[in-house]
Amino acid sequence: MALGISQQSVSNIENSEMIEDEKLIKVANVLGVTVEAIRHFSEEAVFNIINNTFQDSSSNNNNYLCTINPLDKIISLFEEKEKLYEKLLQAEKDKVAYLEKLLNK
Repeated sequence: MALGISQQSVSNIENSEMIEDEKLIKVANVLGVTVEAIRHFSEEAVFNIINNTFQDSSSNNNNYLCTINPLDKIISLFEEKEKLYEKLLQAEKDKVAYLEKLLNK
């Protein structure tokens, strides 16, 4: 972990009302932001920034559109799973046949 502390310690920091300046400086450095940005953070401000800078008419903002058919992907994954299962089943059959051959010697 970049801070050199456990996940539980990180959770404690996230849930605390106050944080020591030394820890705050480490967290800011890890996140690549200023201490002031953390101190003055508000979710409302983040949403305001997003709402004020996102323009739906921009062609650059079309990256959120799905480019695959989810059903085709599900079918493809199911078929791949079936093939892997058949290979596993054949490997088990081969192993059983080999062991039976060894026992019959």
